[in-house]
Amino acid sequence: MRSVGRFLIAAILIALSPTPALADQSRVAPWGPASADPIEYAPQKVVYDVAEGDPARFERILDRVSFLNNVYEADPFEASIVLVLHGDEIRFFGIENYGEYGELMRRAQSLTLAGPIEFRMCRVAAHERGFDPEDIHGFVRIVPMADAEIIRLQQEEGHVFMR
Repeated sequence: MRSVGRFLIAAILIALSPTPALADQSRVAPWGPASADPIEYAPQKVVYDVAEGDPARFERILDRVSFLNNVYEADPFEASIVLVLHGDEIRFFGIENYGEYGELMRRAQSLTLAGPIEFRMCRVAAHERGFDPEDIHGFVRIVPMADAEIIRLQQEEGHVFMR
């Protein structure tokens, strides 16, 4: 019985005593900090399936593509980054909408100058939204169908799929 009482007192004292992990609640890391792997990525062929009508979220897609291009050191011989557009982002690329989305379009076009980045747009999806090829900015290639282009890039040109 005495040993049970001593055990309870010891357990309570341990629970109430400050420990380094409990004393600093601003940095609770029971598993410790993460480690960063020093991986160097070789340039790859990538196709992004893009259907994003929110300008801010589309801007984040451009950020990801730009960062990937930097990781690949904008290698035009080994890397290929293709964005296949087939959603509500199509309106951003409409010449008639340049006044509203001009800054976004200047950013998108500038990415095509910095290396192996291309924009391809689904002709069917564009037509459904009231756009013909002559209504779209000239740095975009119009392809017959987004799905078929994504499949072709994967099967015939060895691109890896990204969403």
